[in-house]
Amino acid sequence: MSARHPIISITGSSGAGTTSVKRIFEQIFRREKVRAAFIEGDAFHRYDRAAMKIKVAEEKEKGNPNFTHFHAEANELEILESVFEEYGRKGTGRTRHYVHDEEEAEQYGASPGTFTEWETFPESDLLFYEGLHGCAVTEKVNLAQHADLKIGVVPVINLEWIQKIHRDRSTRGYTTEAIMDVILRRMPDYVRYIIPQFSQTNINFQRVPIVDTSNPFIARWIPTSDESMLVIRFANPRGIDFPYLLSMIHNSFMSRANSIVVPGNKLDLAMQLILTPLILQLIERKRRMS
Repeated sequence: MSARHPIISITGSSGAGTTSVKRIFEQIFRREKVRAAFIEGDAFHRYDRAAMKIKVAEEKEKGNPNFTHFHAEANELEILESVFEEYGRKGTGRTRHYVHDEEEAEQYGASPGTFTEWETFPESDLLFYEGLHGCAVTEKVNLAQHADLKIGVVPVINLEWIQKIHRDRSTRGYTTEAIMDVILRRMPDYVRYIIPQFSQTNINFQRVPIVDTSNPFIARWIPTSDESMLVIRFANPRGIDFPYLLSMIHNSFMSRANSIVVPGNKLDLAMQLILTPLILQLIERKRRMS
């Protein structure tokens, strides 16, 4: 962690909704005039799309049918940690982009499934990471120790699958069967590398549908925010003004001493109320150190 060069890390699985949470942070940054440098977790995959297919086939030949992007060895986590460490010391670093589709190919000038060239960060007030491994702790790396504010985005598993199925079918053209195969292959790595990170976070936002999601593979629609509740868990509730939050968020309630439950359609409001003061604290601490 660094008072002079703070780092915010948003961690969630594929289809968890981290991109939506990133947009809320961007709103806060614009409103509070905070300059953020951004890292996408996909930029630190070890293999491009073609090389990953070859690697998956090689691992399958060796008797491991479950090698996925969730696995630590499928990502350049050592490089990512070095970026976190450098930013914490000097406020500098570099990143790149993973090009997902034709739209991004036009934006970045690279083919889908490949990486752009490395670029240095612009001058910034803080570093913002969003991806799979922002709080990863393995035998080789400890990314969690570098982040000043760690957020987990963790919908219940069936909802996460529904979101992934609908996203991959509509934007990537995958069949339900192909998506199901990916989900099954990812499960061991999900349990080993993704879930443990949510014990490292400062705050977890978990969306819970209040409609039937018992068979996510036949769900015709993603449960809406009006059909959901949001469980917000604080690792350390000290300093959190729960009476204020309860008064500001209609129909919210405390489920535990460190958890507040709010209607799903209040995600934006809840995040604005909770995260804005935490971000401003990081910026104020930075200014005092300058």
